[in-house]
Amino acid sequence: MHAIDILLKKRDGGELSTAEIEFVVQAVVRNGELKLRTAAGDGPGVEAIGGGSEDISDAQIGAFLMAVFQRGLTLRELGDLTRAMRFSGETFDAAVLAASGAKAFTVDKHSTGGVGDKSSLLIAPVWAAVGMDGGTSVSVPMISGRSLGHTGGTLDKLETIPGFDSQLSMVRMGEVLRECHAALVGQTPRLVPADRILYGMRDHTGTVESPVLICASIMSKKLAEDLRGLVLDVKVGSGAFMPTLERSRYLAELMVSTGEAAGTKTVALLTAMDEPLGRFSGNWVEVWECVEIMKGVRHPMSADLIELSNTLSGWGLYLAGRAGSPEEGAKVADEVLRSGEAYAAWLKIVAAQGGDTSVFEDPAAFHRPTATRVLRASRAGFLAGMDCKEVGWAVQRLGAGRERPGDPVSAHAGIESHAKIGDWVEAGQPLFTLFSEDEARLAEPYRMMEATVRIGDVRPERLPLVREVVRGESTQLPAR
Repeated sequence: MHAIDILLKKRDGGELSTAEIEFVVQAVVRNGELKLRTAAGDGPGVEAIGGGSEDISDAQIGAFLMAVFQRGLTLRELGDLTRAMRFSGETFDAAVLAASGAKAFTVDKHSTGGVGDKSSLLIAPVWAAVGMDGGTSVSVPMISGRSLGHTGGTLDKLETIPGFDSQLSMVRMGEVLRECHAALVGQTPRLVPADRILYGMRDHTGTVESPVLICASIMSKKLAEDLRGLVLDVKVGSGAFMPTLERSRYLAELMVSTGEAAGTKTVALLTAMDEPLGRFSGNWVEVWECVEIMKGVRHPMSADLIELSNTLSGWGLYLAGRAGSPEEGAKVADEVLRSGEAYAAWLKIVAAQGGDTSVFEDPAAFHRPTATRVLRASRAGFLAGMDCKEVGWAVQRLGAGRERPGDPVSAHAGIESHAKIGDWVEAGQPLFTLFSEDEARLAEPYRMMEATVRIGDVRPERLPLVREVVRGESTQLPAR
């Protein structure tokens, strides 16, 4: 097979065979391995990439992604792509938990990406705390990603914790799960390597928003965890990759169908992303917000974050058989948050992964931006709305996100929200505070925020935080 023949076939609307899809995925992994050897001084040089029939170049990978973006995939092609990516490297085997004597129900949560979207930092400790109380234990092998486009990345947030190691081996991941009932890790070079490579390239080939590529990316990582249950948070609104309810529903149905076909109980919630979730958007500031919640401090700006986290947690507990309904599960989750059990589980997880837990004693003191600027209301009125994606790009430009794969991110850049859509604000009242570690980075994000925030005389309609729930029996996918 030749990469050029396959990408031309897809460009022209053809349906790829299972073998052709597996060929592309394997070639992508070889491409990445060659780059790693070259960077380490142990390879023949990157000029060798693309020189043989089994090779693929970066340009060809980008062209393949664009062809898929334009032409889509059939459900069979999507299943083949997800499966090939899932098994492109190491996978986690939940049997290692059963071998320790625990009756483990492996469950995870994943979001399609938003602004201020940090609910994983609350959900994992809640599930872990429940998993410690006997009976059928809940174990959370959570594989997370980095910032992509205008959205933040859970790994970037976790790695602001001094010493925190997200690059655990499969053996060490199993040890942490047995000890803590949750492990918060990223993709190592050996764990779903095809997605690690394609994930970074999508951000720079204009193919981030493809529903089939989003589905294959998310589900390949999640299914590699050998999950029994999966809760998906599919964002809808101006800050989502899928801004309309129809497109978000389609993506949710794709992922639920893919998960159920692989034998994983899967549910998707379509949730609002028309404004930043919670109080903070950034990296350390989001960790700070979640730590405060787990310590019992409930800031008014965090109410939507707490509600969403409890709802998603409730579904996971329901799938695991630890609650009779998702609503009962949400009540259990809130009790675990209020009791301090989630915070105890959080400290245990962070310590097991090498993190310095002393920074949580005063997380506000650890926040050290060198430059700040406050955006104030231009007049009195209701905060009527904003383009949440613009807010996400403002956070990225402040330094909290990436312009290119591998770029460093600022721990302390970000935005604090002082009002929510529908709130009445007075002229001159603070709406947002912008943080950066570089004074020169403030001007452009400030202008972006100033241009996108709208204040009106009529209170906007408050839409529910959870718009819809998609389950396996409710999917109605077209053939393509």
